[in-house]
Amino acid sequence: MKRRLFCLLTTLLVPAAAWAQGFPNRPIQMLVPYPAGGTTDVMARALQEPMQKALGQSIVVENKSGASGVLAAREVARGKPDGHTLLFINSGIVAVTPHLQKDAGFDGVKDFAPVAMVTSAPLFVLVPGNVPANDLKGWIEWAKKQPAGLPFASAGVGSFGHLTSELFAKSAGLKMTHIPYRGQAPTTQAALTGEVALLITSMSGAMREHITAGKLKLLGVTSAGPHAQNPGVPPVSAVLPGFAAETWFGFITTAGTPPEVIARLNRDVNAILATPEIQEKMKSLGQLVAPMTPAQLGALIAEDNARWGQVVRENNISNR
Repeated sequence: MKRRLFCLLTTLLVPAAAWAQGFPNRPIQMLVPYPAGGTTDVMARALQEPMQKALGQSIVVENKSGASGVLAAREVARGKPDGHTLLFINSGIVAVTPHLQKDAGFDGVKDFAPVAMVTSAPLFVLVPGNVPANDLKGWIEWAKKQPAGLPFASAGVGSFGHLTSELFAKSAGLKMTHIPYRGQAPTTQAALTGEVALLITSMSGAMREHITAGKLKLLGVTSAGPHAQNPGVPPVSAVLPGFAAETWFGFITTAGTPPEVIARLNRDVNAILATPEIQEKMKSLGQLVAPMTPAQLGALIAEDNARWGQVVRENNISNR
């Protein structure tokens, strides 16, 4: 009986060990949950060739867009846990989408295995150039004297800018009204004309020109501390202690994938991120490389999921 049990356990365990040891043994599919040409896609394709060299297998990039990234996420969540299907995401897929879409069909924490963090990027606090305040503390003091419901802009309901602005308003003790627009260009125009009093968004070349011309005021950056790519821009946390909100990009795969496979992928991705070529490419996209262990990324996913889930619930936000 003991011998039979030993043989059964050996049969079950050996394939898993061999599976991990022989990884990868066929081409790897890299799903991108958005259309070709966007930032997520450009970043994924920049990593494609160096990952192929490191892993010794072809990396097939597939743009599987639809339902705000839900279609690709569902496919990976329900896939085979062998590491041969990766999902390249921004943080919203796992930290925000399941809270906005109750029928998303996946849990951002439980249904995925964290693989590797690639980059992170903060948002920037912008206000119209004619506002009588030149720093964040002064702007908050000014805003508290205005009628309740001071408007702020975002690129859409449930966007990261929307959620970050709601978190900012609560942290600053302000009552503000959300005005959603379709994309960054109209939000910038709204801030330029004074249609809104606040815009928290990613940076663009056009915005920097408006800041230089004095048409917009840049009051802060949402990174936890001073940001390496934006020296001189004060972090919001200098005025609102503990405030931080950054988007990040990285790889996840199906929950249950062997740890040895995860470790191999993480090691190779982190080595690629250390190369000057990739660092410069990411910098050109407004990103800062931010390698992490799978455990660190898993903790970040859980933390972001809890934080943004709370913001969604408290403000009754839904994009359905």
